[in-house]
Amino acid sequence: MSQSSVPGQFTVANLQKAYRHRHFTPQDVIEAIIQRAEHARDRNIWILPPTLERIQPFLDRLAQMKPEDCPLWGIPFATKDNIEVASWPVTAACPDYAYVPDRHATVVERLIAAGAIPVGKCNLDQFATGLVGTRSPYGDTHNALRPELISGGSSSGSAIAVASGQAAFALGTDTAGSGRVPAALNNLVGYKPAVGAWPSAGVIPACRSIDCVTVFAHELADTQRVDEVVRGVDVQDPYSVHRPLSRGEMPRTFLLPSNALEFYGPYAIAYEEAWNRKKEAILASGVAVKEIDITMLQEAAALLYEGPLVAERWSDLDEYVEKHGEAVFPVTKTVLESGKKEAFTASALFKAQHRLAEIRRHTATFLEDAVLILPTCGGTWTREQVITNPIETNSKMGLYTNHCNLLDLSAVAIPAGWAEEGLPFGITLFARPEEEANIIVASELLLQQEDVITVAVCGLHLRGMPLESQMTGLGAVFREESLTAPVYEMYALPTTPAKPGLVRTVTGGTSIEVELWDMPRASFGAFTASIPAPLGIGQVELIDGRSVSGFVCEAYAAEGAENISDLGGWRKWIEAGLKLE
Repeated sequence: MSQSSVPGQFTVANLQKAYRHRHFTPQDVIEAIIQRAEHARDRNIWILPPTLERIQPFLDRLAQMKPEDCPLWGIPFATKDNIEVASWPVTAACPDYAYVPDRHATVVERLIAAGAIPVGKCNLDQFATGLVGTRSPYGDTHNALRPELISGGSSSGSAIAVASGQAAFALGTDTAGSGRVPAALNNLVGYKPAVGAWPSAGVIPACRSIDCVTVFAHELADTQRVDEVVRGVDVQDPYSVHRPLSRGEMPRTFLLPSNALEFYGPYAIAYEEAWNRKKEAILASGVAVKEIDITMLQEAAALLYEGPLVAERWSDLDEYVEKHGEAVFPVTKTVLESGKKEAFTASALFKAQHRLAEIRRHTATFLEDAVLILPTCGGTWTREQVITNPIETNSKMGLYTNHCNLLDLSAVAIPAGWAEEGLPFGITLFARPEEEANIIVASELLLQQEDVITVAVCGLHLRGMPLESQMTGLGAVFREESLTAPVYEMYALPTTPAKPGLVRTVTGGTSIEVELWDMPRASFGAFTASIPAPLGIGQVELIDGRSVSGFVCEAYAAEGAENISDLGGWRKWIEAGLKLE
């Protein structure tokens, strides 16, 4: 058992399986997370980074808990730093605002009771005001896939902690899209329950009446594992509502916008093409599709920041900002103070609420037994572009998310392919709260449409190697680095050029470094046909228990070949040879 066998990315399933088979322990996982957080300090993920001193009491507690009775036993999670963890300072990304709570937020308390391990507090757009991840005195959080791009916000650090293998899931909050935009920009699932379904006690509010606690994860199933633990009324929380999750059914109708959508930013064309591909896939899937006018949703979205409803943000922070204005991030202060405009009278507020009620009723009607699908984002930006033009760029990010909580909708943001390499595209599914479970069923269908086969490569097809272009030429996209289960040997075959041979052993063996690539199923046949004997494609078992398609070698070819297993991988063998030269 050691950190070396800890996977690069975590899911509840891969951790639980590894714990059962004693591949590693929760202590190993936490120590790996601490190392990763230290190595990624310049990405501004954490406000309170993982340390063993803070986390050890939760690890020690596991010894008194039975894994079979605790659905999240040993699962590490990150927490947005506007959510309270007892005895850990909470800042809402404003150092002067910091205080130390004496109890956990309700959702955190329930997760810990289920065996989950809090590892640290994540960076955010200050006071959860923003969708970009750049509005923090703790630094702008970098995108997990392309650091020059924004992470999305306001739950920026939460998403990046998951995407970079520093948590299995992470709590965020969502008022206007903060639990969904970062998911889309980092190829994650972002689940936003109905307003009030998860208690918000212990959460520093942005707009108290519509705030939601949310979760980021790699897999839809993990968001549901969290939901099962945290959903339910907290009688001490005045906004907590009894909203049980019913059994999900496939929606009768999949709704798509009839309006021409706006795409923006330097990758606008790529985003539009990705949306059109996803629409075509939905239309070809055989589900009943109907196009609807979403103008009213856009009208509701505008009310959140452009009308008197923005006064709710000001109402929770007005006294603090008036007394400590110099401590507030400049663009955040501008947004908050917009809530005190003289034009935003009580009369104007009630008129906005009346119009919102009309739109809410209309939306509930067309969403009956249906699910609405929109792009989560219509584009993205570089961090520099947002810093240069903070208001307009941020506003664009909410075009397809701002309406959601105002209209009392449930939502889940899911990956939907790639706009281009390293640039994920995502969609969001919306449903009425009483049909929230239906978006899970519909999401499972749409995730299956991402018709790719994960391929493990271990030699000339690795990034930077001579045959990488074969992978990219077939439309394959690099996914992650990983290790095989410790049951393989690697040989340097005496070919020209030299090639590795990955051979499964009956006894012994070690873990070998591999890269996982997602290849379109349509390309997979041509790819396998191009591979010469003694190599071929078989099933490769990974360290976390998954089995994926990958390069394997017939055992006879290893006879007389150099066993390079001790080096741990082909790249290291190449590097060793270069050093000898």
